[in-house]
Amino acid sequence: MKGGGLRAYALIYLLFLYAPILLLPIFAFNSGTIIAFPLRGFTTEWFAQMWGNASLRRALTNSLTIAVSSSILATCLGVFAARASTRFAFPGKGPIMGLIMLPLVLPEIIVSISLLVVLLSLGVQLSILTVILGHTLICMPYATVILSTAFNSLDRSLEEAAYDLGETRISAFRLVILPLVMPGIISSLLMSFTISLDEFIIAFFLAGNEPTLPTYIFSQLRFPKQIPMIMALGTVLVLLSIALLTIAEYFRRRGIAKTGAKDTGGFL
Repeated sequence: MKGGGLRAYALIYLLFLYAPILLLPIFAFNSGTIIAFPLRGFTTEWFAQMWGNASLRRALTNSLTIAVSSSILATCLGVFAARASTRFAFPGKGPIMGLIMLPLVLPEIIVSISLLVVLLSLGVQLSILTVILGHTLICMPYATVILSTAFNSLDRSLEEAAYDLGETRISAFRLVILPLVMPGIISSLLMSFTISLDEFIIAFFLAGNEPTLPTYIFSQLRFPKQIPMIMALGTVLVLLSIALLTIAEYFRRRGIAKTGAKDTGGFL
């Protein structure tokens, strides 16, 4: 069959990529403490142990604080960048937008070490705030891409009609443009939140003594008895990530349908 080899390769590749994720819930509900087959029995003990862990709750609180803050900051900055790049022509537009997108292609280890050196040289104490700054930096390119698509799909005549009816630039943006790009803003918030919640390298370098969820998970991998609880936590995180990306995709498609633009693909 034509194309059968390519389909088989794609299937094997996807299976190799996602098989470990599919194993998470299997071992999360396994009563055995050793991650191996055969399974010993069904239990929800590891989920109860997870919710009762004070260190885990602290790490989760820190990660949620960082993710919410960085997603809001990245989306606000992304709105400004996307609006400027799609609506106006100005000197240095290409290099400026390239600089904003640079974290997409730079290795995170390079970004992390650079931020660490700069912050320490300025005498800034490592804390949750420094992680928020780092996560805002890496989330902003994603937010800008999503919001640029939303702004590009707008009909400029709607904005011009608002000006003809006596609206100022600020009121036209608030009353006309912002509601139309709101699905893109929501998608940007959810996407940035997911990226920040799962990010490890920047949090490892910039968090100081404050644990985040990824760094806490990494620290617990040294203790075999904690592995089943980590499996339960991983199951919850995977489900949360899928839910957030599904919601983001829904709002992205809703925004495209509202503006009548052509759908060129999305998150899912």
